[in-house]
Amino acid sequence: QVQLVESGGGSVQAGGSLRLSCAASRDTISSKCMGWFRQAPGKEREGVASIYTGGGSIYYADFVKGRFTISADNAKNTLYLQMNSLKPEDTAIYYCAADLAFGSRTGASCFSRGLNLQYWGQGTQVTVSS
Repeated sequence: QVQLVESGGGSVQAGGSLRLSCAASRDTISSKCMGWFRQAPGKEREGVASIYTGGGSIYYADFVKGRFTISADNAKNTLYLQMNSLKPEDTAIYYCAADLAFGSRTGASCFSRGLNLQYWGQGTQVTVSS
């Protein structure tokens, strides 16, 4: 089973950028559904972006389109989330998740699985100040 460890969180002013990393071990991320999720204080965990690492198909939540970019480096066994133009409402704990891919094997299908992905990291805090 894959183990996931996030890093790269921190504090930044509105308009700034951060790059999150999710290092996987014990299994390859190749040909898997992987995604980034976030949970703000008092709110439910929500999907941010997903990728099918076998073909690179990607899906974004509407609220991050044009600002965030998800990518995967299969050789480094690492998932990334480049976050630009950050807003205070992006403040949350960010989690990466992974699971076997099945079905249509697209970013959208991975995204639709939401919190049902099997493997999760411990999260990394992102704080955006105004």
